[in-house]
Parts: sequence; structure tokens; C-alpha cells
Amino acid sequence: MNESARGSQPPHWLRLAALALAGCALVIFVLLGNWQLRRLEWKLALIDAVETRAFQAPTALPVDPINSDEHAYLRVTLSGTYRHQHSRRVKALTELGGGSWLLTPLESERGYVWINRGFVPSGTDSADWTQPQGPQQVTGLLRMSEPGGTLLEDNQPQLDRWVSRDIEALQAASGLYGPEQFFVDADHQGEAGSWPRGGMTRLSFRNNHLSYALTWYAMAVGLLAALFIVMRLQRRSR
Repeated sequence: MNESARGSQPPHWLRLAALALAGCALVIFVLLGNWQLRRLEWKLALIDAVETRAFQAPTALPVDPINSDEHAYLRVTLSGTYRHQHSRRVKALTELGGGSWLLTPLESERGYVWINRGFVPSGTDSADWTQPQGPQQVTGLLRMSEPGGTLLEDNQPQLDRWVSRDIEALQAASGLYGPEQFFVDADHQGEAGSWPRGGMTRLSFRNNHLSYALTWYAMAVGLLAALFIVMRLQRRSR
């Protein structure tokens, strides 16, 4: 190699530093891909557990402590009396359009359990909604409370504006207390076309972990290819 070509080469220490950084990046890409595969395994197990709970025969409400890992979407049944005067509307967007979830406290032996009776469209008159009276048997899916609000909006209890099903806040606003960790998405009650429309729980979960893992592995392969090309070019220039 002549002197001009040698002078155009980066210093040896700089080449070593670049190689070390590339090696670290390669390890990180592979580790992130492995982590996404572990997340994929966890998500698939979660989906399987949720589907098993949701479609099994209904069971009584579990005793405390209730947690998401063991009880979310568990099919339950309970009895009690609705307190319709304390119902709250929670903003919702469904396949039926915009409107609200109608949450009503059910006076039961466990205290007041909040029931999501279903969806009511915007513009409908509350006088047209069904209001079951007397003792009721309610069957549905156990859901965990949604404290605070959403990413874009907060609940405003002082204005009776709700964007999430925050059971602790709903209890405080109504003065009716009971289990605060959960509510129940009720099956539809009444005629097929009546409101509120129950049984609209969506059992769909985002599961992009495989595509994320493939992306990280592709980046690792691309980095290896780039290193191979650079090293070949350096050898040719010697």
C-alpha cells in the first residue's frame, strides 16, 4: 500500500473503537430480539388464559385480593338490585358508533358492585333505556378498574364527565362503596334491540412482539453484513 493510501486510512485505535461499538450494538439488537420473543410467549399465554376465563361457565365473584393476572375477564355471576339513580355515563367509541357505557351500581352482598350494563348511543333518550327493577341475576366479565382517565383526557368527577371506568372515583362521586378494584361487563339483558347494549366486551389484544423481534434480528443481520463489507474493503485497500 502506498503512502497516500495509508494516510487515508483512519487511525488504528479509531477502527478498534468503531468495531467495539458495532459489537455492542450487535449484542443489544440480539438481546432485544430475544426479549421480544419472551414477551411474545407471555402475550400468547395471557391471551389463552383470558379466552379460557371468558368462555367458561360463570362463577361467583372471587374473594379478595382480586388482581388482573388471575381474574381479568373472568366470567362471573352475582345477584343484587340496581340503583339506577346513581348511574354514570362513561364516554365510549364502539363498532356501533360514539356514545357511552352505562355504569350502574348493583347493591349486593359484597357491597355496591359497579356494572357496565352496556353501550348507549349519543342522542338516545334515557327514558328509552331498560331499567330492571327488583332483585337481578347479572352475568358478565370481570374487568379491572381504569383509574384516572385516558392518555388524552382525565375524568372530571366534579362535572360528572367520565372517560374511563374508574371505580374508586365513581364510588366517591356516588357515595356508594364496595369493591373498588373491578367492575363487571354485563351480558345483554332485555330484547335484542334494546339499550343499553350489553355483551360488547372486545377480547382483542395487540400482539406485535413477533414483528418487533424480527425487526431487531434484521437489524443485527444488517449490521453484520455492513461489518463484513467494510472489512473486505479495508483488506482490498491494503
